[in-house]
Amino acid sequence: MEDDLKYQSGLEIRRKVLGEEYVARAFATATDFTRPFQDLVTRFAWGEIWTRPGLDLKTRSLINLAIMTALNRPNELAIHIRGALRNGVTKEEIREVFLQTAAYCGIPAALDSFKIAQDIFEEEQL
Repeated sequence: MEDDLKYQSGLEIRRKVLGEEYVARAFATATDFTRPFQDLVTRFAWGEIWTRPGLDLKTRSLINLAIMTALNRPNELAIHIRGALRNGVTKEEIREVFLQTAAYCGIPAALDSFKIAQDIFEEEQL
């Protein structure tokens, strides 16, 4: 029962942050092999972590941008830039995160993040 609640609350917050279209596509393209991973991500990352009261969604998004830069995860970074914008993060705040990561993760990592963000900003006409 509690697992079902975590899954449902995770699905709700995942849709809110990443967008209904993205989440629907993730589940629609899941295979028998990958579906358990989608369920795990929804229940754990979104249902257990993103729903915790200790940080607001904007702060969680800013943290994720820094983490994705540090780990060099461009696909996830792009997804979370869009989510950060939905969560009220500004272009200026995203820039500051990437400048901070340049100091602690390296110039090349931050440069890639700046490029990805710039492409998204142009797509979104921001």
